[in-house]
Amino acid sequence: MATFATFDDFFPYYTRQHSKPATRWFHFAGTHLGVAAGIAGVVRRRPALVASAPVLAYGLAWFSHFAIERNLPATFGHPLWSAWGELRMLKMMWLGRNAELSRIAADAGRLTLHDFAAA
Repeated sequence: MATFATFDDFFPYYTRQHSKPATRWFHFAGTHLGVAAGIAGVVRRRPALVASAPVLAYGLAWFSHFAIERNLPATFGHPLWSAWGELRMLKMMWLGRNAELSRIAADAGRLTLHDFAAA
């Protein structure tokens, strides 16, 4: 497993794991649906809705990794940095910077495994 000294070193790797726009949009939809379900569950005092929040968020995200990206989610090896990466990725998407994410992913794809291991 690749190791990283800083989050800024990790983020290109994370973005590479989400190189296809469809993967990122599944993450976007899943995270937003999960948050909406969680909030609705708290407001309506419905534990089942609260419990469905991570299922919605992770379910759509993981589906995109297995069906679209054909890789394992970065969460499996780097759970905390992946959560931070998700937030940064979603923020960039909200700001209309999806093309920049594609560029970061492409640039990270040009790096070798040695480059990641040395980080």
